Amino acid sequence: MAVINELIRVESDGTISFGDYTLNEKAKLNDFKHNGASYKVKTYKDITKLECNDVFVYESVPGTAVTNFNKEECKVSFVVEGAEDAQITLELEADAEYETSINSESVGVMHTNLGGKLSFSVELEGNETVSIVVEKR
Repeated sequence: MAVINELIRVESDGTISFGDYTLNEKAKLNDFKHNGASYKVKTYKDITKLECNDVFVYESVPGTAVTNFNKEECKVSFVVEGAEDAQITLELEADAEYETSINSESVGVMHTNLGGKLSFSVELEGNETVSIVVEKR
């Protein structure tokens, strides 16, 4: 299991990892500093949520553990793990098209809503990790 015991951390490659889906009670960490930004994470078995500078970034229902999360101008990539299948929502550019790949296989082009939200489901089947790449077209 790749749960993040410290709730959020910086990896050696500069990406961040966060979330602990094994917790029965909500846990949160505010004001985690990385690259000039302030992150907030809330996590437990039912939900994992990440905000950056008080702006929504990531949410999964139920909770997940996310490793090597990297958000660039036109691309988001990360590895996700959980106890069961999850619905993931990302905050991206509003009214834009994104190619989404799960484990290097394209699941097609998705369109964000006017609020910039993009939602998709992942099959996690008992704690296996899944690699996600979402790239603007």
